Amino acid sequence: MYTTFYGLREEPFRLTSDPRFFYLAEPHAAALATVVEAVMRRKGIVLLTGPIGTGKTTVVHTALQILMEKAASSKPISSAFILNPTLSREEFLEMLLSEFEIPCTATSKPARLAALQRMLLETQRKGGTSLLLVDEAHLLTPELLEEIRLLSNSDTYKEKLLQIVLCGQPELMDLLRRPEMRALKQRVSSTCSLRPLTVPEVSTYIAERLRSAGFRGTVCPFPPDVIERIVKLTEGTPRLVNLLCDACLTGGLRATRAIIDLAIVNRAAEELGLDEIPAAQDWAATDLLGRPSGAGHDFAGDAVIVSVLDVLVQAMKRRSSSAPSANGVRAEANIKEQVKASVTTAQERDPAGSKAIQSAVDVLIQTMKVRPSHSMELSK
Repeated sequence: MYTTFYGLREEPFRLTSDPRFFYLAEPHAAALATVVEAVMRRKGIVLLTGPIGTGKTTVVHTALQILMEKAASSKPISSAFILNPTLSREEFLEMLLSEFEIPCTATSKPARLAALQRMLLETQRKGGTSLLLVDEAHLLTPELLEEIRLLSNSDTYKEKLLQIVLCGQPELMDLLRRPEMRALKQRVSSTCSLRPLTVPEVSTYIAERLRSAGFRGTVCPFPPDVIERIVKLTEGTPRLVNLLCDACLTGGLRATRAIIDLAIVNRAAEELGLDEIPAAQDWAATDLLGRPSGAGHDFAGDAVIVSVLDVLVQAMKRRSSSAPSANGVRAEANIKEQVKASVTTAQERDPAGSKAIQSAVDVLIQTMKVRPSHSMELSK
């Protein structure tokens, strides 16, 4: 184990979606702000897309944690997190009821839909929010996308009862551009896309993860020339960066090198099969109107919201570091249960840290309230 050798509390490059290791690179800050704003303002459907390994699931997990933080101090949030959408219509509805924890012994579709509608109305009556998150949404069949469109029709004359986040690879955008998808396409209120990281972003990304894992050294184990090589080998894809950096630290331990060199990087890349550099790919993303991703949205250039998000994310990281919540989370719990348990346990163990987080959440909400928008006003 290299953690002791490099002065780390834990492994910094695990392939998990732990919000403690979330790095607010420009595209991730814009995506996180878009998702949180869309849910808080009850906009309906929002799309989050990006190439494999760029951090989509981590963005969604972090957004869910922020929403749970808000729910802890004010209004409740009822959420369903669908990780594997390769289901039939009947299976999808069954999983939806299970995720929302809706008791329903009936097996007929009308009865299940009626139970779901009652839950949505009851949550709205309490001033809360109902949220459906679908990961790997590019795997949804046209039939399930139509089912989601019909679910999105659930609303009152004032606002949407169900907020929906579809998270998937860029193929999701192509799917929604099909003529038969135009009814769903018209209901999409916001879109955001992730991209691979640049050299400066990877440098900060590595430093952030090391710091979150307890590194307090004055010299980063990854010098600039090594970082440039890592970006070249991984094309800046965060998941591949994690794999390669983890292998480099393991190799560094074997060679007893406190500072990673190019020989260690190349050897690790060869072991991982990354030594053959693929042809560069154009990851330029477009929204449903064919514009560059982010066109028509001002989050990327909204320094205030990005700054508040950064303060909030850093506060959550500090609290997790000072009051680890892992012991309060059951290993068999699903994603939303893990996030809820993590937030609840951390709040109990570090009230001061939670107060700082709640202040940041309040500032974020107020900032979004005064932002010009054609959507519903933020819930009181």
